[in-house]
Amino acid sequence: MIEFYLDGRSGLSPYLQLVQQVRHALRLGLLREGDQLPTVKDVVARLAINPNTVLKAYRELEHEGLVAARPGVGTFVTRTLADASLAAHGRLRQDLRRWLTAARLAGLDDESIEALFMATFRTASQEDIA
Repeated sequence: MIEFYLDGRSGLSPYLQLVQQVRHALRLGLLREGDQLPTVKDVVARLAINPNTVLKAYRELEHEGLVAARPGVGTFVTRTLADASLAAHGRLRQDLRRWLTAARLAGLDDESIEALFMATFRTASQEDIA
């Protein structure tokens, strides 16, 4: 089961952070069809957020066809976002861990690592478009 967290530095509203975390878990194969999301009550207790925030996130995921609510039972994953590239994730994750270790050894803090990664990602994405 997924464990949600909130990042006050992300710039995203709490409900969008929850939606994004579910999407990422679906894309990475961490959540699969039939898996149950935490109850609204559990998320509210763990994160100390308004129940309407969690409900809004779950409704958006339901609208996208990714989950379905079963009254009195819970909210369940109805489809995944993982594709054939999932097999390559293990090797890429190892490569990324090595890169992160090298970045930390070079003296970069988390914010610097994130900034470097995002800047490089955006540049590479723009080059792929051109």
